[in-house]
Amino acid sequence: MARTLEGPASDGAEPPGHRFSVDSFHRDAFRLVQPLGHGHRSGIDAMLLAAALPEGFSGSLADLGAGAGAAGFAAAARLPGVHATLVEMHPLMADCARRSIALPHNSFLADRLSVIEADVALQGSAREAAGLTRETFDAVIMNPPFNHAGDRATPDALKRTAHVMSEGLFEQWIRTAAAIARPGGLLALIARPASLGPILAAMERRFAGAEIVPVHPDADKPAIRIVIRARKGSRAGLGLLPPMILHTASGGVSERADALANGRASLFSG
Repeated sequence: MARTLEGPASDGAEPPGHRFSVDSFHRDAFRLVQPLGHGHRSGIDAMLLAAALPEGFSGSLADLGAGAGAAGFAAAARLPGVHATLVEMHPLMADCARRSIALPHNSFLADRLSVIEADVALQGSAREAAGLTRETFDAVIMNPPFNHAGDRATPDALKRTAHVMSEGLFEQWIRTAAAIARPGGLLALIARPASLGPILAAMERRFAGAEIVPVHPDADKPAIRIVIRARKGSRAGLGLLPPMILHTASGGVSERADALANGRASLFSG
């Protein structure tokens, strides 16, 4: 379901006249305020990222580059022991996340969700001052921009910010994840397969025991995404897990993909 509504208040930097929708996720278990025809709108990537957390996980979660908060909301909706902090630098998207928390439909989640308006790439004292304190979180998830600058670009500046990676982005984001995760804390992220090299390089000496699930649109087509999960301070080796296939041979959504998209399963076995 989706319905339009008047735009949330912003800092005045956004052009007037934008509209927003209230969108349903997890079969209407929760709803999100999202820009309509402007900026990034969440979908299956955010749901797969949230599904990377294991069954029964509880504790503090940071959703870095949260946008309107889809992955953090999905994690909290599936796992009642999760307290999620949505970290988003763009005022409009952060305001969407705050308004989503305030929706009456989401009242069962409201006391387990909060928003920090900050750039994930902040370092040291600036990061601490923004509220991202060292060794605070039991898990960190991220869906960073992973399109290359040379890819066909959208004219929408807000969407470009959410989609196009800057130089050294994975190093910056994973550095922050390592700083704010507790010893033994989880890291989960979703990206393009082509980004595997820089991701693993950025994780070196920070996170190990990485498990990788390739995500394929169909069984006979190349992977379009990878979901990676690792643990801070682990000594385990790299593992490539069976693929996640989104569609059946007849073109429908696979049973497993449907379960993951609707908060009824974990992407990883443990």
